[in-house]
Amino acid sequence: MDETAFDYCDAGNYPQWDEDHPIHFVGHSAGAQVVRVLQQMLADKKFKGYEDTSENWVLSITSLSGAFNGTTRTYFDGMQPDDGKTMKPLSLLQLCRIGVIIYDWLDIPWLKDYYNFGFDHFNMSRKKLGAWGLVECLLGNAGPFATGDWILTDLTIQGSMGMNSHLQTFPNTFYFSYATKRTTKILGVTVPSGILGIHPLLFIRVLQMSQWRHPPDVPPPYKGYRDEDWQENDGALNTISMTHPRLPIEHPSRLVVNDSDCLPLQPGIWYYKIVEADHILFIVNRERAGVQFDLIYDSIFERCRKHVFRKIPQTLPNQAP
Repeated sequence: MDETAFDYCDAGNYPQWDEDHPIHFVGHSAGAQVVRVLQQMLADKKFKGYEDTSENWVLSITSLSGAFNGTTRTYFDGMQPDDGKTMKPLSLLQLCRIGVIIYDWLDIPWLKDYYNFGFDHFNMSRKKLGAWGLVECLLGNAGPFATGDWILTDLTIQGSMGMNSHLQTFPNTFYFSYATKRTTKILGVTVPSGILGIHPLLFIRVLQMSQWRHPPDVPPPYKGYRDEDWQENDGALNTISMTHPRLPIEHPSRLVVNDSDCLPLQPGIWYYKIVEADHILFIVNRERAGVQFDLIYDSIFERCRKHVFRKIPQTLPNQAP
């Protein structure tokens, strides 16, 4: 995200948005971290032509399986654990990188209509680059992966620590987090909590991450690192990463067991719950999640409407003053 983001919005869907008309954000996975970046950019007045922005444009952030502190999944898929920035020469990520570059370079209209990776601004089409341009992209000299500024570097533990060192938890914003896990401990060993409750695409990944061991010949990503802290997971992210920003400096937080115990809610604190679910339970389809899907979203909406206020309870559009 950069300061040109407003250029693509025209009038926007909510032109009244400002400090007096703040917004509730709900983000899943990396989207939760993106919302934090947006709030920091609003606080730092990074958007040209919008000099009156502030962190108070955001009233609350709710995270579903949010990637706050990185994930060991990135190292399984191909990121180097020693620096968290470079990719292994032979890895799943390298195959994906090559596939994405060729896909965008071919620029087949019906394929792009079916799915667009959002790299059009890199002008990677064969019509513009030619064969040599494709070679340059594949070699990493051009294109979206040339700078190292892409999502997988931000999802390593080291990359997330770098991001968190610049992102604040603001005193007038309410923060909530649902951290998911599909693991349990049997005789002190972390294993998947079952087969039926885990999406087939994620079961092997849950098992892999539950057995994670940081390479002994590589320095740990931070002081006090322990493998066992990072073994509970939901198939994509480690549960420890999803509760609240904790690296390199831990932000204020509170574990929620009963919602009523936390009332009245206070801004500037990450209220978090641990939920039995895999990484995509609450976003893929309602039928798979069942009643738990309705309960979690109903609780989010009710909390935002009834318990999250900066000054006095606001009059809703469909209510009389």
